[in-house]
Amino acid sequence: MDSPEQGDTIFALSSGRLPAGVAVIRVSGPCSVPVVTTLVGTLPEERQLALRGIRSRSGQLIDRGLVAVFRSPHSFTGEDCVELHLHGGPAVVRALLEELGSFSDVRHAEAGEFSLRAYRNGKFDLTTAEALADLIQAETEAQRRFALENSGGRNGSLYAGWREALLRARSLIEAELDFPDEHDVPGSVSADVWKDVAVLAREIDSHMQGYRRGEIIRDGYRVVIVGPPNAGKSSLLNALARRDVAIVSDEPGTTRDLVEVDLNLAGLKIIVTDTAGVREGAGTIEKEGIARARTAAAAADLILLLEEGSGPVDLADFLPGPVPFLSVRSKVDLLHRGDSRETAPDVEVSAVTGIGLSTLLDMISARAEAAAGKITDTVPFRERHVMELRSAAAALLRFAGMQDEPLELAAEQLRVAALHLARIIGAIDVEDMLDVVFSRFCIGK
Repeated sequence: MDSPEQGDTIFALSSGRLPAGVAVIRVSGPCSVPVVTTLVGTLPEERQLALRGIRSRSGQLIDRGLVAVFRSPHSFTGEDCVELHLHGGPAVVRALLEELGSFSDVRHAEAGEFSLRAYRNGKFDLTTAEALADLIQAETEAQRRFALENSGGRNGSLYAGWREALLRARSLIEAELDFPDEHDVPGSVSADVWKDVAVLAREIDSHMQGYRRGEIIRDGYRVVIVGPPNAGKSSLLNALARRDVAIVSDEPGTTRDLVEVDLNLAGLKIIVTDTAGVREGAGTIEKEGIARARTAAAAADLILLLEEGSGPVDLADFLPGPVPFLSVRSKVDLLHRGDSRETAPDVEVSAVTGIGLSTLLDMISARAEAAAGKITDTVPFRERHVMELRSAAAALLRFAGMQDEPLELAAEQLRVAALHLARIIGAIDVEDMLDVVFSRFCIGK
């Protein structure tokens, strides 16, 4: 995002895709009230909706709709803001947007610019802005609830509290350096600081461990189907998706690339991936598919290990490290009575008859819910947060090893740690990351 003029008045369609029953156009900035007054005549009382005729400056009626005024600072952006609720036809909206754009010092908003102005005007911190972006993009109930919890500012409050604790610790050390003979500055105060910082370092480390849980809620729980050729992997994927998303054939090696489908189980996003059959003697292209299957499986949260006829894949040979898995016996509708294997699978399924599919989905859902944990827990929900937290933790680790070094050098590590926490919430100059944060917003937000 370029650096737009903050004194400009901006406007944009802030509701959904057209055509729609109602379209909401938001106008924010110093000229918002006089510009909209020109189009509708008298404005209603602040925070009250009133029906008005919306006309061009030439007097042509554009539409009749509702108008609401929000005066600074009591608006989303913190500026004077006006909303026009009109009929959601493309021609109606286009006519009004063109009329607004004809005023001097009034321009169309860039993506995320309303939220950026709200941040600059102190309406919320960067973590809340990121949570609002997640709320807009939420597809599942878990994503919605998680984003809503985060939009309340709980993460920002936590990081701000840690930062304040570090600033206090640093001030105590510097007070001991500056006033070593004063009675109101105990000589051993720095010893207590080391203990407090050690506790804080453990809290930060524990908090960072929750990032994967937040990542699962936001981005999805990854389930990868692995097995030999013709084990029924593609058929199982189609059955779970309840539509044909993968090609099914008796010919070995049909699936050579990854095929993904998103499911919504218990409000969580579940990403199920079909992979190439694992076997010896594969051709060049099929070998590439098997390599991709191995990569996907290594990054999975759960593997569905299919067996049919030739038995299951040996994960010890297939993957470099342990990954949670469920053993699945497929095509049970084709098994003869009395057919048994040495080891019983976790579940038996048939993509044709539907046998065991609900049980398998329940198992996947239970694993995903356990991995995601409680939505109400405060965990990092962006990689940016974790990177800054790691840098802060590294500074605290250096601080812990400096008890025999000059206090002024140790105090510098506390400053560095506090700086990284401040960058998460935007409490310092963070112009370099604003593009990244607000570019994910849609136009009109």
